[in-house]
Amino acid sequence: MRNLPALAVVSLLALSLSGCAEEPPEIDSTPLPTVASAPYICDQIPLRAVELMTGARDPLVRGYFNLTAAGGLGEGTCAAYRRDGEREKVLTVMLTPDGDDTIVREHLDDQGTLPLPEIVPGASGYYFASEYDDVVGAAALMVRGRSRVTVDLDIGVKGRDNAADVVALMRLVAPRLFTDASAREE
Repeated sequence: MRNLPALAVVSLLALSLSGCAEEPPEIDSTPLPTVASAPYICDQIPLRAVELMTGARDPLVRGYFNLTAAGGLGEGTCAAYRRDGEREKVLTVMLTPDGDDTIVREHLDDQGTLPLPEIVPGASGYYFASEYDDVVGAAALMVRGRSRVTVDLDIGVKGRDNAADVVALMRLVAPRLFTDASAREE
């Protein structure tokens, strides 16, 4: 009976602590690297950039790029997934030999997207951010000749500048993925 008041105080303290809101996870706001460096996923995309912009550490990766395919224009897809139970896709980077700057002009004129800065000579592109049902993401598309590079951040980190992240990743991968053949006009 002597310990009853002490037990009551400990119980009240435990109840009050359990009722506190959980602290939100700290957001790593480190900017993406400005220079592409190893290790890479799919031999072309810096792993550190992927981890920062998706929050997925050591992501599961599927895909590859063949820079000699399609008459030297290159093609391929690289997707990164969370390794947790649901294995959600968080990022996709695609290189396709179906570039057409008409799509860039249409999106800039009619879709409210923002123009990408000059990253690769002779290339043009756009980017935008999105938010659906508490999921944040962003995308960027760049065309050079008949080659197109797309960065699609399906699930970004809430609280980061996801639009800036896709632009920064485009700066890292577009020079690696656009081949000399993409600079030649047909």
